[in-house]
Amino acid sequence: MYNENIIYYSKNHPNKWVLENYDIEHWEDNRTCWDDLKVYVKIDENKIIDWSFQWDTAIITTACASMFGESIIGMDIKEVLNLDYDYIEKLVEQEISDRRKQAAVLALLTTRNAIHKYLKDGIEDSFDDVI
Repeated sequence: MYNENIIYYSKNHPNKWVLENYDIEHWEDNRTCWDDLKVYVKIDENKIIDWSFQWDTAIITTACASMFGESIIGMDIKEVLNLDYDYIEKLVEQEISDRRKQAAVLALLTTRNAIHKYLKDGIEDSFDDVI
């Protein structure tokens, strides 16, 4: 069902902890599978310099969050705001079933909304904005 990447990152999640000295935190939930996730983001000069997450998540959510978090370190926050499901699919190297797409993008959605909160731009993205 899942490839080796997803299985590995679901068991070895290098960024599943509470980041200290973060600039912004944000929590989101996925009511279709009951996952919820909180991200902690450290930003310097509009770049993501550190990122972590915590909470109770399923295999696909944990794996995608772990890969996503590693991939955005050093990325400009405006670039992160333009990422969507296609980016996650490339990271995991597997198409995700329609039923699990929200789980796959939960970390992305939560991070985008954390950035919106950081920018105080009044925008709040939904699953429709990232899938």
